[in-house]
Amino acid sequence: MASKRHQGECIKSNKKKKKINYCEETAQLCQVVKDENVRRAVKEAWSMKSHYTHGDLEFDCRPFPHCVIKNFIRSENFLENLQRELLTLNFHEKSNDLYKFKQSDDLRKRTEPHISGLRSALFSQFRFWLEEVLDVKLEPTVDISCAKYEYTDILLCHDDELEGRRVAFILYLVPPWSSSDGGSLDLYTTNGHFQPQSVVKSLVPSWNTLVLFQVSPVSFHQVSEVLSQDKCRLSLSGWFHGPSLERPPRHVEPPMSRSEHLPRDETLLLEWVNPLYLDISYQEQIQEEFEESSEIQLKDFLREEKFKQVCEAVQLAQIQWTLKGPANKRCYEAAHLNTLPECVSACWELLHSEAFFLLLSNFTGLRLHYLCPGDDDDDNAGGGENKHERKKQSSEKDEQATGSSNETRKESEPSTPKCCGELRRWSHGNYTLLHDGEAARAEYALDLILPFSCAGWQSEFGGFSCYVANDEDEELLTIYPEDNSLALVYRDKETLKFVKHVNHKSKSDSSSRVFYDFSFVYYE
Repeated sequence: MASKRHQGECIKSNKKKKKINYCEETAQLCQVVKDENVRRAVKEAWSMKSHYTHGDLEFDCRPFPHCVIKNFIRSENFLENLQRELLTLNFHEKSNDLYKFKQSDDLRKRTEPHISGLRSALFSQFRFWLEEVLDVKLEPTVDISCAKYEYTDILLCHDDELEGRRVAFILYLVPPWSSSDGGSLDLYTTNGHFQPQSVVKSLVPSWNTLVLFQVSPVSFHQVSEVLSQDKCRLSLSGWFHGPSLERPPRHVEPPMSRSEHLPRDETLLLEWVNPLYLDISYQEQIQEEFEESSEIQLKDFLREEKFKQVCEAVQLAQIQWTLKGPANKRCYEAAHLNTLPECVSACWELLHSEAFFLLLSNFTGLRLHYLCPGDDDDDNAGGGENKHERKKQSSEKDEQATGSSNETRKESEPSTPKCCGELRRWSHGNYTLLHDGEAARAEYALDLILPFSCAGWQSEFGGFSCYVANDEDEELLTIYPEDNSLALVYRDKETLKFVKHVNHKSKSDSSSRVFYDFSFVYYE
C-alpha cells in the first residue's frame, strides 16, 4: 500500500500503543537575529531607551520597550507546515470579563515536528539572544500556546504582569491583514499612577512577524476586537521567564461617594412605580423569592408612561457624558447629574429616596430603613431573621475570630443605610473588568440595575452583567438588559461583577445600538 510521509518525519512501530513519534524539524531564524552588530545595537537602544531600526528589525521604547522582527523564520515551507499542524490542534473557547477567543492546549510537550522545532528555536537560541540584549539571565521555562481570534474576539487592556514573566512574545501566522480587520496589538501610555491612558501605537498583525515586549508595571496593551468576518488571526504567544521588574505600590482608586436617602415620601412611589409592586401581600411574595435566591427581576417596574418619558429623555443632547476609565478597569459613559432632563432627574431621585429605601427593605428583608424589622422584633423571635442577615453576621464573626477584618466593628453601633448610583450609557466597545482593587473592597451590598431603550438588544451583543465568585471564572448569575425590568442582586464579599464587552455585532449598518441603565448600590 502506498503511503505519503512528510519530510523529516520518522515513524517507529509500536504494536501496543501504535504511537507515532516525530523527528523535530529545525526552525532557522532570520539573519538579523544572528548579526552580532545588530544584537549590540539593540542592547544599547534597550538600555538607553532609544529607537533603533535595521532591516526587518525595529526596536522602540515608546510607550514601553518592544521589538518587531519581520520575516522571523527563514523557511516559508516550515511556516506553512507549522500553520497546518497548529490548525489540527484542539482549540477551547475562552471567555470571561477580559477576553474572548479560542486557545490551544499548552504546546510545551507537543511532538509535531514543526511545533517542537519552533519551540526549541524560541526557548534556546532566541532565548540566548534575548539574554544578551537584556543582560538578564532567563529561565529555560517553556510557556507557549496558540490562539485563534475570529469575528468579535478580543483581549482587553491588561499589563501581563505575573510572577516570573519577563518578556512576552507573539508570532503571527495570519493571511493578508489590514487595520480595518481589527485584531491589532494596541500599546497604551500610562499616567503618574501607572494606569493606562490612551492607545498611542497599534501593531497590525502580519505573516511571520514576531513582536516582543518587556513585561512591566506599564506594559498595558490589548488585542483590539477582530472586525473581519472571514479571517482568522492565528498566532503563537507566550513568555520568557526571568526576574520580574520592581513594581511600585498599586494605585488605590477612591470609592464612589455614598450618601443617605433623600427625604422623599411615598407620594413619589405612587407617581412612578407600577401599583402591583406597592401591594403589601405581593411584596411579601417577592421577599420570599428573593431570600431564597438572593436575586430577582421585577418586570414592568415603572409605570408605562413614566418609563416611556425616561426612554425618550435619556437620548436628548442636553445630557453631558463622561467616559469612565481607566481601560484596565472599565470603559463606559456616565451622565453628569446636573445635566439630566427633569424626568430623568426625578427617576434618579426616586431610586435615592427614603420611600424607595423602605420599598427595597420590603422586597429583600435587608435593613435599608429604620422601619425595617430588626433582630429584637417579635417577628424575628426564635432566630427568624432572614438568611442574608444570618450569613452576614456569621461572616463578620469569622473575621473577628481570625483577625481578618480591617476595621474594628462595634456591633452595638448601627450603621446608616447609604447608596451610590449613576446613569450609564452602553454602546460598542464598552465594558467593565474585574480588578484587584474591587476584590479588596468587596462587601455585602444590594445591586440595582434598571435598563432603558434596550428593545431589540440581543445577548450576543454583550453588555450583560455577570456575577462570579472571586478567583473563579464560573458565572454565578447573568443579567441581560431588558426594558423596564428592575434587577436586584444581593452579593457577599466573595462575589464580584462585570459587564461583558459590547461587541461589533451591536452595530447596525453604520450606526451603533445604544442602551442606558441606572446602576445603584445600596449598603445596610
